Amino acid sequence: MDNVIKTSADALEDDVLPKMRAASAAGTEDEELPSAMTQAVSKKSPAQWAYERVVLYLKKFEETLDAEHEAAMGFAGGEAGVLRIEGMGYFDPDIVTFYGTDAAGAKTQLVQHVTQLNVMLRAIPKEVDAPEPNRIGFRLAEQLEKPVA
Repeated sequence: MDNVIKTSADALEDDVLPKMRAASAAGTEDEELPSAMTQAVSKKSPAQWAYERVVLYLKKFEETLDAEHEAAMGFAGGEAGVLRIEGMGYFDPDIVTFYGTDAAGAKTQLVQHVTQLNVMLRAIPKEVDAPEPNRIGFRLAEQLEKPVA
């Protein structure tokens, strides 16, 4: 039984319908969200909600890259360094994970609690032998449209 008393402000926050806005020197733009992200935040775990938002930021970042670069993530705190992104996931209620390879080519996985999430997106040269850069953000964004089992 949940003994937490919620204020009317808490209830409004729980039922917020998400929207995305970006502002820069070039102007302000409101982003259209995938339908899977338009349900009330209270219907999602913190892990799912963090995952979905990072996916959208990753996709938007990749839209700015040329054909010779792909996205990597740098992580604040500790010695995690930079990770060439090959996948992302979450474990309800509060874990987000990133899969990929580090600068030396070693298989890498970072598991992070949503309260510690601090990600820096970086452009790095694509793999020399790859014909096309890896656009993981676009593939992950497509997955947001599929129902979660």
